[in-house]
Amino acid sequence: MPSEREFWPLKATRDVGDARRAVHAAARSAGFRSADAVRLATAASELGRNAVIHGKGGRMTLERLDEGAGIRLEFRDEGPGIPDIEQALVDGFSSTGSMGFGLGGARRLVHSFQIESGAGEGTRITVVRWRR
Repeated sequence: MPSEREFWPLKATRDVGDARRAVHAAARSAGFRSADAVRLATAASELGRNAVIHGKGGRMTLERLDEGAGIRLEFRDEGPGIPDIEQALVDGFSSTGSMGFGLGGARRLVHSFQIESGAGEGTRITVVRWRR
């Protein structure tokens, strides 16, 4: 059975809220426990916000894996990229004066976290959370 994919634009802050609600609903409908659905939705909110603020907008792709046993989210933007990914994942690091828990915090909320980025190349972050 082919996986089901949904696409969400991330052009403004309101889009992040819409994407977060969609992720939470998809996780709950796939049988995720409430706390796990909240973890995935929180990661989506952090990564979506980064795409809007740092990446000048982008999109989120939501894909159900193994008949709903997992959910993969991909965030893409065409912003300036992240010059130092390891530094960006350190708690407390911020390029905009925020608390600096976005990327590292999102990574802790999911089972798989991959990031591809470079200066001037935009950013692609893919995360997966599995139902327990």
